[in-house]
Amino acid sequence: MNIGKRRSRRYYGWTITWTFALTETVSWGILQYAFSALLVPMQEDLGWSAAAITGAYSLSMLVTGLAAPLVGRWIDARGPRALMTAGSVAGTLLVLAWSRVETLTGFYLLWVGIGLASAATLYEPAFTTLTQWFERDRATAMLIVTIAAGFASTIFLPLTGWLVESNGWRSALVILAVMLGVMTIPAHALLLRGRPEDLGLQPDGSPFQAGAAPATAGYRKSSAAPRAVLGDPGFRWMTLAFFLQMLASIAIGVHLIAYLTERGDGATFAATATGLIGAAQVAARIVTTLLDRRVSLISLTAIVFLLQAVAFAILVLWVHPAGVIVSVILLGMGRGAVTLIRPGLIADLYGREHFGAINGMQTLVVTGGRAIAPVATGTAYTLAGGYTPVLWTLAGISVLSAVAVLRVGERGSASVPVPG
Repeated sequence: MNIGKRRSRRYYGWTITWTFALTETVSWGILQYAFSALLVPMQEDLGWSAAAITGAYSLSMLVTGLAAPLVGRWIDARGPRALMTAGSVAGTLLVLAWSRVETLTGFYLLWVGIGLASAATLYEPAFTTLTQWFERDRATAMLIVTIAAGFASTIFLPLTGWLVESNGWRSALVILAVMLGVMTIPAHALLLRGRPEDLGLQPDGSPFQAGAAPATAGYRKSSAAPRAVLGDPGFRWMTLAFFLQMLASIAIGVHLIAYLTERGDGATFAATATGLIGAAQVAARIVTTLLDRRVSLISLTAIVFLLQAVAFAILVLWVHPAGVIVSVILLGMGRGAVTLIRPGLIADLYGREHFGAINGMQTLVVTGGRAIAPVATGTAYTLAGGYTPVLWTLAGISVLSAVAVLRVGERGSASVPVPG
């Protein structure tokens, strides 16, 4: 037992894991979350509307999704070091350029670049890398990274606000750019590696031994080819399920404060309750990891999606602060669980060799749900004349996502030709 523990501590996959725990927290905090703390100061200084500024952010999300398949294929073939280092360098330079922006056109071009830098540095490339290094301990490695990065908004929203108040928004961005460069570029350039096989190891750190059974026996070793996966009905059902879940999750995340305020709960309570989503996400990731290999991921995913539908129903039917808290906790736990469940499902069903390409193909579609959710929900609100019909619609979408993911179990990867 002690020998196993010593070997686990020495395994280089854990060095990569803790590297990502740092760099993902910083990258998410600066490339994504700092935006909201800079929105009002930019409006006041530049005279642009909130819609014009947030449109650039939405565009960056679309660019990130479009780049995901290419990023995944790159890491499958060449490893993460060069790409993630280049992404961190680009992100640093783009944040610096953001601090000097003067025109709306230039701002939109900057956010196209930030979308590409995000695609090269955020969860998708990190998860692809961890999937190469871990099978048995994959859930634990991803948990470490996502718990750390789960505090990105907690750290960087107030930090950005303080920097803006103390130095102005342009100087704040310069400081954030320096932080991004110092805390991510050296770590990515010096510490990242491609695959454990490059070090003569198997995933999870077991050495190759002639004639010995793999230490990770029982875990899928071969991988489905991306082209075959595209033809797999199970993959299409899974992609549809996560697209619908993302649409519903982002829709309520954007409009929850407005809904609670409109029905009379008060702006302070609405903002405080919505803030609980972050804490619930972290708790859900811990629970999901504890249940790893004890509950079918497909069953767990369906349960999570159905609980999201229950959360929407509670918002409508239980008009009380306690109902809001229960609903927000369920919504946050669902969002947090999905962060780990989706890559876990892809790795379990289709293997690790082409994980990046397969995950990237799905990310491209799922990100579409993230991008259209705010606008689609706002349009639905206008047409329906209120939020209640919209919330019932989102509950129905969540139920449909659960039904879709259950079809994965019926039509899953067994139909995909897997190279021996």
